[in-house]
Amino acid sequence: MKIGAVALSGGVLGVVGTLCFLVAFSTDYWLVARENCGPFQHPTKILPAQDEDGNGTTIKLDETITISPKRLILHHEGFFWRCMFQVEPSTPAVMATFFTNQLQKMCIRGYLFPLPVALGEVPDPIYDATAVFRGFWTILIIVGLVSALTGGMLLVCGVPFISNKLYRLGGALLITAACLFLFMLLLFVLWIEVVDVKSYILQEMGETCPDANVSILYGLSFMVAAAGIPLEVLSGLLFLLVGRTLCASR
Repeated sequence: MKIGAVALSGGVLGVVGTLCFLVAFSTDYWLVARENCGPFQHPTKILPAQDEDGNGTTIKLDETITISPKRLILHHEGFFWRCMFQVEPSTPAVMATFFTNQLQKMCIRGYLFPLPVALGEVPDPIYDATAVFRGFWTILIIVGLVSALTGGMLLVCGVPFISNKLYRLGGALLITAACLFLFMLLLFVLWIEVVDVKSYILQEMGETCPDANVSILYGLSFMVAAAGIPLEVLSGLLFLLVGRTLCASR
């Protein structure tokens, strides 16, 4: 009876932890950034003006004034998509990804970005330094998710307490998945804090906005993945305990 309760607790924790990993993998809110450059053109206003030439003749002139944009550009990305759209400056960046009008949203496939990004001319490209971090991040998130799903499948097969080896292997895979996601989160933090992410965010703009202000935040996908790690570790430890108890009872 005690083994069944422990296995049930481990199963609930494992399911919730794996769901957290699936949500983090399938959503595109790992990186959230806001900048004032963007691909949208600044509105202009033409004002009439008058001037006089040397003969005293009045000449009508049109003076063009560039008006600063009232909106900022919000970027968010994950494994599948990399998107940007306009937001109000007063809107919180993380909440704006869910509760703002995104009719003008522009997205490109995000899983292409682990590959080197050409910043210069095609014959002599200068590759983005973030490609290494993005490449390892992609590998870790895929392997970690596969480990979590495989461990869960093995535990489902061992539910009637048939084989203690299935419980041990399933628990070990859950712990391995948690360790991979932890290392992936640390690598993501290192990428955000050390690498020049501003150039990464503004790479589509080239050198058009050298003085652009960019604010970078950790998105909700990052937080969900971090929440799933302790759940997955605890679930794996419980199933290792169940496997050890079953082995000792035989």
